[in-house]
Amino acid sequence: MAFEIQSRGFARWLAPVLALLMVMQLTACGDKEPEQRKAFIDYLQNTVMRSGLNIPTLSEDQKQKFGTYASDYAILVGFSQQLSKSVEASLTPALDQINEIHTARDYMGKRDALQQSIEGLNLLGQQIQSAKSQADNARAALKQPDDLKAVYNQVYDKIVTSPANALMPAIPTTAGFVQELVQVGDFLKAQGNQVSFNNGGVQFRTQQQAVQYNAMMSSLVAKQQNLLNAQKTVQAVMQ
Repeated sequence: MAFEIQSRGFARWLAPVLALLMVMQLTACGDKEPEQRKAFIDYLQNTVMRSGLNIPTLSEDQKQKFGTYASDYAILVGFSQQLSKSVEASLTPALDQINEIHTARDYMGKRDALQQSIEGLNLLGQQIQSAKSQADNARAALKQPDDLKAVYNQVYDKIVTSPANALMPAIPTTAGFVQELVQVGDFLKAQGNQVSFNNGGVQFRTQQQAVQYNAMMSSLVAKQQNLLNAQKTVQAVMQ
């Protein structure tokens, strides 16, 4: 009987100890944040920082590996995809159409397509600003440890801030150049049979027509370098 009493007393003493050990084990097994954060930082530094604008999406395995930080990465991917989609739908085609003008007759032949591209360019600035605003708001709501925050800020600047800031000036430069090309097409069309095209060039019936056309060409030449700079910017950003 004495042994039975001692056994029960021992069991009463052991129960809270076992419970405490179980809690400690569960806590240790459940706290994966440091490991997830380390893996995410490594991915940002060694993959994203070495990538171009079009960063890769995460696999299911990577989402599990990064835990809640996968949603932090989703902010970067979302902006990258939206920016690429918007640029490829308007700015890139506009620059391609400009490069396809080789003869005087092309100003008329490309006129309608160029006019449509202006509408897309006018929307592009709004699309970029909207996408960046959404990304900025989502980033501001993040709660990141200091070591991750420092790395994430660098990546955010590379994927979001710098591309947006670089592209915004290129949009009005391209749109303005395209608008002048449209005006040249309109001018040539308005001349009707008073103009003829030969060997890629153009001939007019009157000196006044020639003077007006040459003035348009001079304006385009003066702005050509700005356009080339805009093209280089777009190519650098979209790599």
